[in-house]
Amino acid sequence: MLTLMTEKLLQYLWNYKVFKNFDFRDTEGNSVEVIHFGKWNKNAGPDFLDAQIKTKGLIIVGHIELHVRTSDWIFHNHSPDPNYKNIILHVVYQHDTEIDDLIKKNVPTLELKNHIDKNILWKYEKLINGTQFIPCENIFDPNKIPIHFHEANVLKKLDEKSLELEQNLERYRNNFEAVLFHSLAYSFGLKINAPIFRQIAESIDFGIINKIRQNESQLEALFFGISGWLDTPKDGQMMLWKREFEFIIKKFNIPDLRFHPKFLRLRPPNFPTIRLSQLAHLYYIHQNLFSKMIKAETTDELYKVFNPVKASDYWDCHFNFGSISKFQHKTLSRDFIELIILNTVLPLKYTYHKYYSEEIADDILNLYRNSPAEKNSVITEWKKLGLKVHNALESQSLIYHYKTSCEEKNCLNCGIGFKLLKESSNA
Repeated sequence: MLTLMTEKLLQYLWNYKVFKNFDFRDTEGNSVEVIHFGKWNKNAGPDFLDAQIKTKGLIIVGHIELHVRTSDWIFHNHSPDPNYKNIILHVVYQHDTEIDDLIKKNVPTLELKNHIDKNILWKYEKLINGTQFIPCENIFDPNKIPIHFHEANVLKKLDEKSLELEQNLERYRNNFEAVLFHSLAYSFGLKINAPIFRQIAESIDFGIINKIRQNESQLEALFFGISGWLDTPKDGQMMLWKREFEFIIKKFNIPDLRFHPKFLRLRPPNFPTIRLSQLAHLYYIHQNLFSKMIKAETTDELYKVFNPVKASDYWDCHFNFGSISKFQHKTLSRDFIELIILNTVLPLKYTYHKYYSEEIADDILNLYRNSPAEKNSVITEWKKLGLKVHNALESQSLIYHYKTSCEEKNCLNCGIGFKLLKESSNA
């Protein structure tokens, strides 16, 4: 079983005190009472700081170092390192040699091999070597999901997104309107064109958007021109957009940049032509868009902001320039609106309010709870494991958890993995 043990797993077991018993004795047979296991240090230096033990009638305070084998102390060259002068206990999975330097300093060595359930090592090997949808798929139990698991995941995601938004706010001088525009553009681009749509949005001073947003045709012309689509007009409408674009870039001295959205592997309703036209219409019909989103207290109010949005009349009979298609209003689907609300609007509301509204976390979580669960391949796989996904709070949590823990096989930092490892089983 030694080959299954890793230093990271040993630290994990020590931190969470996952042992069969706590009748610890050092390699010389002396009793070792661990009063305080120490604070897990994930930076350079000893593994656990400010610990407290009692041995040979003395209470000692200092640091604890963990290794798979005692000899790792030598291989890691800890003796001359001043960071390890305050070591009070050397904890190892297997004791394989004596360390003269530790003996001279009266630092006891504690072997844990007989205190750790071998089944934990078996489970851990299955987790890290699994090739299924999630590492613990074969031993997964929906009942092992911790209380407040979904709330904690969504708040972690919101805090990460908030940090990114704050960096953008600093870059754009705290202009929430501009950052909202960039974020919405990214979301309208979906997975294929999201980075390109953000580049298009960031290449335009938001002050220019504000000045021309009352003219939908000019907004479209600006987006289409920067996308490089108006250089060779194919019909009369394109010629009008081209003239508008040339007028705008000259009037506002806009750099002659081009970004080229992709059409490959996209269904026609998601073509960048349609999505950019819809983005233009969103800003055309809402002159105070940011204010409406921030003031909205329910998901229904947010839906009302996006429900009227459609591509301009030209796109009723087109998906691409110059090619006639069957008549169809190109409106935003409910699924698309839900995606925008969950991934763009709610994180921005959270960022805007979090410094002066103590209730904002609960309010945002409730908005997620009141939104339907997303439908995608990740959620489908979770459902196959017996999970019931009732709302967007749960679907967002499971998607986030899959990306940050399951895909990375970060089982030791997973609440579900903790329960599965801690509870002995022959599964």
